[in-house]
Amino acid sequence: MQNEALTADDIDELARRSQAGDRDALEALLTAVRPRALNVCRGVLPHLPDAEDACQEALINISNKIGSWGGRGRFTTWMHVVAVNSARSTYRRMKNQAVASDPHATGRLEKPDPRTTSVIAGTRLDLLEAMETIERDHPQFVEPLLLRDVYGMSYEEIAEQVGAPLGTIKAQIHHGRKLVRPLLRGSE
Repeated sequence: MQNEALTADDIDELARRSQAGDRDALEALLTAVRPRALNVCRGVLPHLPDAEDACQEALINISNKIGSWGGRGRFTTWMHVVAVNSARSTYRRMKNQAVASDPHATGRLEKPDPRTTSVIAGTRLDLLEAMETIERDHPQFVEPLLLRDVYGMSYEEIAEQVGAPLGTIKAQIHHGRKLVRPLLRGSE
């Protein structure tokens, strides 16, 4: 199969074959989804080398966890969540390394730094900081909120992906927004 010509059904079929142990299908699948995974990672990490590191982690996670794709929804929806989580994990690791190397850093800037704002995806690193903060006490809000407000997934896709009723997803996103709003820079 040519990667340019792969449909969503083709990708789902490659994923099913990969789950069954077909190594060639897994290689073709990873090649096919890499550009999409990189775009997702760039939405969280606007600096290309950081996004590429996160994408590599996402592809490793996809290959190791492909058995957990239930086949209920599109493989690309499942892959999107894996890539978001990989990018967030990479961000956390980078943040911890930065704090460890500069013990005098406050970790908070007065106003958004344009170097840390992704013009392409509109994602700001202060949003990631806010997500890290609310995740400690309200982890159920983070994934639906990121999938909706950062990646623009429909409520229905999110409900299918996380396995929760549509009304629950809408409520989680609404409450998550209330918690995040005061944590964002410029929301004074």
